[in-house]
Amino acid sequence: MDSLKLYLKYIAINLKSELEYKTSFLLTFINQSITFFTNYFVILSLFTKFSSLNEYTVYQILLIFSIIQFGYSMNEVFARGIDHFSHLIIKGDLDRLLTRPRSLILQALGCEIDFTKTTKIIQSVILLIYSLIKLHLNLTPLKVFTLFFMLLASSVIFFNIFLMGAAFCFITTQGLEVVNVFTDGGRDMAQYPMNIYNKYFKFFFTFFIPFSLINYYPFQYLIGKSNYSLFAFLPLLVLLYLLPAIYLFNRGLHKYTSTGS
Repeated sequence: MDSLKLYLKYIAINLKSELEYKTSFLLTFINQSITFFTNYFVILSLFTKFSSLNEYTVYQILLIFSIIQFGYSMNEVFARGIDHFSHLIIKGDLDRLLTRPRSLILQALGCEIDFTKTTKIIQSVILLIYSLIKLHLNLTPLKVFTLFFMLLASSVIFFNIFLMGAAFCFITTQGLEVVNVFTDGGRDMAQYPMNIYNKYFKFFFTFFIPFSLINYYPFQYLIGKSNYSLFAFLPLLVLLYLLPAIYLFNRGLHKYTSTGS
């Protein structure tokens, strides 16, 4: 409970800080909106040439697009401090955080919260609702839970990748572009159902970085392409992906040598 209160204070402080420059905040907010719709129009442009993509309709693609974008955007807003963890090490601020009797991950999360990107979360939700309306899905209670699990898992998987990138910072603060292959690249790849890719690609993103537990198996059940109800619970397995991410982060932290600041 104390950690939650502390994090809410972090949110309030970051919001107050960003609103000190209202014009800058507004212009950045608008820019982020345009960026989101650029990706949206890419998909629409694709379907002006093709009526379907591997038997998926435009609204089915937009549904999975909105789920993946929601998870990524949640992390862009609330986990930016983890994504920029290397800055704490380079500037020597990590030593200061380590002297405080609070979780390092919690403090890193509170260091940077980017509210200008909340527009992407809002747009993702709007697009999600729009896609569901157009698809006329029979949303049983289990399918509603499936959708909720997919949104949760989408947020968790990108947080895990950010956290693994932060663990990598203890080894080197350079070469972090590798992480972007799985964050930005993972977002762009996972906004399409996994079975449009070849089997080796699908294998990697099932057992190593389990995007297919979000954008393929439960998605098949959600849109009615499969009646296998066990698929509805597969997104929960993504939560297990937290364990190696936290382990690697703690291992890296134990090997960290202070900057002396």
